Amino acid sequence: MPGVSIPFLTDRQAPRRPIPPFTDSHEQFRVSVREFIEAELAPHADEWEAARWFPNELFARLGELGYIGLKFPRQYGGSDDVAAAAVLCEELARCGSGGVAAGVGAHIGIALPPIWRFGSESQRQRYLVPGIRGELVAALAITEPDAGSDVASIRTAARRVDGGYVVNGSKMFITGGCRADVLVTAVKTTGDGGHHGLSFLIVERGEGVESRPIEKLGWHASDTALLSFDDVFVPEENLLGEENQGFYLIMANFQWERLLMALGAVGAMQVALEGTVAWAHEHDHDQAVRHQLAEAATILETRRAMTYAALRCYMNGQDAVREVTIAKLATQRAAFEVLDSCMQIQGEGSPLERAVRDARLGPIGGGTDEIMKEILGRSLGL
Repeated sequence: MPGVSIPFLTDRQAPRRPIPPFTDSHEQFRVSVREFIEAELAPHADEWEAARWFPNELFARLGELGYIGLKFPRQYGGSDDVAAAAVLCEELARCGSGGVAAGVGAHIGIALPPIWRFGSESQRQRYLVPGIRGELVAALAITEPDAGSDVASIRTAARRVDGGYVVNGSKMFITGGCRADVLVTAVKTTGDGGHHGLSFLIVERGEGVESRPIEKLGWHASDTALLSFDDVFVPEENLLGEENQGFYLIMANFQWERLLMALGAVGAMQVALEGTVAWAHEHDHDQAVRHQLAEAATILETRRAMTYAALRCYMNGQDAVREVTIAKLATQRAAFEVLDSCMQIQGEGSPLERAVRDARLGPIGGGTDEIMKEILGRSLGL
């Protein structure tokens, strides 16, 4: 209405009722997680970015707080609360470093889940339990120099020998690959490999396993490795799931990984919008800024709705491939665009510069946008 000023209300200014699957207790948990991140992670963001590393003690601290085990069953030291794990992922966007969020998320949300879901009881006790306590760090090793989204082209081979396997090959762009104690590694266990010849082995760091850090544009605080396996012996009891059934493990694990990326993007957009609205209240701004922020708010809320809908499907045990794929595809470029727009509003020296740089990985990690479109196109029968 002409002459009426209607302030834009962020979530911080106007708390609203929880959106399912989140409950009041999850929103209370969100407050606790946010306080921890703002007190214990964000103050170190610049230091860890400059060091290209964050200390392993962070995993122990997260284990002490129970944050690593949120998604996992209580019998292994977890909380059996998937929604709480989603809250943690969203709130990690407040740590000030995409690398820290990625490094923590790779252990919690990408490497440990397949050990829980497909591992034997012995493997869970040996790797999952200490992983939940933060005493052991795990990484997922799938991507190779010549095999990224096309996992059927994996060349790293595991040859059968007495008592186990001998592994030779290399992996590329492995988040946490320099620090990981164990590597959940995709290998081909038939001559042809392909969809029906892939398996997973839990490879402990040791003789024949080498890692080298890779320089990259963003995610500086997260170690990203080139791994090499040179005649590495892996005992038979470290086969994860069934031999030659690894492709199904990869597909199952992708759903949670892609959900985490969508949730992280929603969290990043929320942080950017809150900060830029606060900036606008303290600086002169015009109608163009108001409209830019209105567009950003619209993008955020539509992507939040898509992501939460996919999360509900996942938690209900439905086949959520389509919903998760839509959420992943819809959030990654959108997050970059929202962060970039907010950074331009704030101008030179904006605290969002690092976040914009880190957001560039979103349309690539966990399956490129092109792969997401292919999955969706096939779901339409095309």
